Amino acid sequence: MRYLDQWMEELKQCAATNIHWSLIDGKSFFITGATGGIGKYLVALLLFRNEYFNGNIRITITGRSEEKYKRRFADILQMFSAADSLEFLEQDLMQPLNEGIRSDYIIHLASNTHPRLYAQDPIGTEMTNILGTYHLLKSMRTGSRFFFGSSGDIYGDNRSDKLYIDENDCGYINCNTLRAGYIEGKRAGEALCQAFKEAEHINFVIGRLCRAYGHTMQLEDSKAISQFVLKAVKQEDVVLKSAGNQIFSYLHIADIVRAILVILTDGTNGEAYNIADKNQAVSLKKLAETLADISGNKVVMEVPDQQEQKGASDFQSVILNSEKLENIGWKPLYQLKEGLLSTVDMLRLKIQ
Repeated sequence: MRYLDQWMEELKQCAATNIHWSLIDGKSFFITGATGGIGKYLVALLLFRNEYFNGNIRITITGRSEEKYKRRFADILQMFSAADSLEFLEQDLMQPLNEGIRSDYIIHLASNTHPRLYAQDPIGTEMTNILGTYHLLKSMRTGSRFFFGSSGDIYGDNRSDKLYIDENDCGYINCNTLRAGYIEGKRAGEALCQAFKEAEHINFVIGRLCRAYGHTMQLEDSKAISQFVLKAVKQEDVVLKSAGNQIFSYLHIADIVRAILVILTDGTNGEAYNIADKNQAVSLKKLAETLADISGNKVVMEVPDQQEQKGASDFQSVILNSEKLENIGWKPLYQLKEGLLSTVDMLRLKIQ
């Protein structure tokens, strides 16, 4: 139980930060992608609110596999007696929903999010962000608020002389690649939100997420940071599959979830917000070295396989400016080294 006890303390700390719970308590949530690392943490935080503060928050999560839901949520169902406020709906977002969504808040996080899946399921990668978003927007009721989980990748590679990427910037993207399906799908999803705002008067906000890490991440994920963390957890050499000069923004999942809730309650209708901390950007090589140091091992080089190469990003610099998010009341709980240490420690406890 040590892992669950520590997670409970972490949730307690998150819940005590600047979140407008008065706009969340008593509301209903419809969450896609809840079996992912971010979605799972979000559900846990809402259930924590129910358990200890009588939040009376009702949560419906969707997925294509009830078996995966039961496996991924076994620990959460063990943690909270108030889990009866959680409902699972088996739904393929490629298909229209049978009924309209009557929830107050709709959070769309479903997406293929790592390189190997981009190559294995390129159509699903793109269409979950386009067709899936369309089906959700089409099913919304008047008065609901929609959160679209976008990505910092939509900016492309920063080839300007600016260090930070603001919400109105746009870099370079080669749209004629397999990897572009993910990026263009996110861009099209954002455009759909704007189209529905104009035509159907929906209320929406967008969060452009940086690269995430945390103990709810799925360790079969082929993203570099996920594999670095897994090696550190197992106390093995960290494998780097490039020169590692690429610089990206990183953020602990707990801080991403807090940002989602702040944007949901305090963000301006129709606006996009970078979910990142501009002070937490690092090269891939430095990230690998940090996790190797945590594990007491070294960084080794390895050539990526063909599928990894197909789905890999060729961006060299994507550092997101976080000022717009900070201006509506968010600030991070974790700095990068602290967050990585906590993640490795928690995952070691989890797999014991």
